[in-house]
Amino acid sequence: MRVPAVFAVAAAVILAGGGYAYWQHAQSSRASDGLASANGRIEVTRVDIASKLPGRVAEIFVSEGDSVQKSAVIARLDTAELRAQLAGAKAAVERALASAGRAEADIAIREAEHNLAMIEMQRAIELEQRAAGTRADLDRRRAQHVVTAANIQGARAALAEAKAAQQAAEAQVAQIKAMLEDSELRTPVSGRVEYKLVQPGEVVAAGGRLVTILDLTDVFMTIFLPTGEAGRVALGSEARIVLDAVPDGVFPASVSFVAAEAQFTPKTVETANEREKLMYRVKLAIDPKLLDTYRDYVKAGLTGNAYVQVNARASFPPWLAVRLPNVTR
Repeated sequence: MRVPAVFAVAAAVILAGGGYAYWQHAQSSRASDGLASANGRIEVTRVDIASKLPGRVAEIFVSEGDSVQKSAVIARLDTAELRAQLAGAKAAVERALASAGRAEADIAIREAEHNLAMIEMQRAIELEQRAAGTRADLDRRRAQHVVTAANIQGARAALAEAKAAQQAAEAQVAQIKAMLEDSELRTPVSGRVEYKLVQPGEVVAAGGRLVTILDLTDVFMTIFLPTGEAGRVALGSEARIVLDAVPDGVFPASVSFVAAEAQFTPKTVETANEREKLMYRVKLAIDPKLLDTYRDYVKAGLTGNAYVQVNARASFPPWLAVRLPNVTR
């Protein structure tokens, strides 16, 4: 009779312990009234550093995992051909300047010839009026005066052409300098190198990607909420994130985006019951100042649970109080 009694006591203890464990798990996983919960993944905005120009990659200055600051040079294309073109364009500017100088000197000469032709024509008119000169000589002086005036117009046109050639050459110089600047690829954001897609010596086409940067100032968790909860979520609402990789940490976040249209939940939402519902995509942004402290630990794809206010007056329970893990910088 004693053996069954021992078994009964043991079974009671096991059931009680299991029941308590289940209750504790339910308490920790249940969102309080006024809060919505969902599972999601950490996402980091990716920025592709692509080449505007086709060319051969001369240097790559980063490796995967490197931290980079905004405007830092990531890679450089071979610029030997562009530098040669720049030298030719600068020479064209010099030629245009010389042509403009010659045209200005020619204008001065033509104007002097025109003035002399005018004086000679006036003298021929006076001589013809006093019958001291011939009509033929007067006609010749008048024609010479017209020719010199036309020569001035030609010289001025040559000057305009030289100045236009100068402007075109200067524009070409500016264009080549811009292409040289575009040959140095800079990152528009601070972050971490995720992928290095090419090696020095490879040829890339226009628009070809060289490096992918993770923008560590734009980190968020994407979750999906059903219509009833998504309709009560306001932009800027407070949220909490608990990552599977850091179960003891609770990270603060805020709602930065709520989709305008519903969609079927993705496969990352596990239960069949939830997949049958239409859900709204919601983004929970993490404070950039907080990200700066934990930038070395930010990894895309980390899974976890999120808890979002759907009632502005709702408060987070004590187990969702902000708890940030200690880091050694």
